[in-house]
Amino acid sequence: MRTYTAKKSEVKRNWYLLDGRGKILGRIATQAAVIIRGKHKKNYTANVEMGDFVVIINAKLIKYSGKKIEQKEYFRHSGYPGGLKSVSLKELKRTDPTEPIRRAIIGMMPDNRLKQEQIKRIKIYADDKHQHTQKLIPVS
Repeated sequence: MRTYTAKKSEVKRNWYLLDGRGKILGRIATQAAVIIRGKHKKNYTANVEMGDFVVIINAKLIKYSGKKIEQKEYFRHSGYPGGLKSVSLKELKRTDPTEPIRRAIIGMMPDNRLKQEQIKRIKIYADDKHQHTQKLIPVS
């Protein structure tokens, strides 16, 4: 018996809708990461981009467990001496409420050649208004 390998031409893409109202950041990020990678499909193949589109609404209403809102820090480095920059979750959420969920999803993706293609399939909105007219499949 041969192992089935999906081909890029066989991939059908759906659009999924995730509502962040009252949900924990990590829970909604894992749901989105699985859909974006295509791991929810029965013919999943790791080296083929098979992921679907994910529209996340109400990103500003996502809850954070524990004391994350006060204690969590995001770091980046310019590569130069003294180039370490940090921003707290509270500040990041205040400036752009969609960015914490985007960073959480990106952190759950593997660092490979497919990552950039998969990241393009994330659409995140702070409130419940979006312009997508496709048939959106709600995810509970």
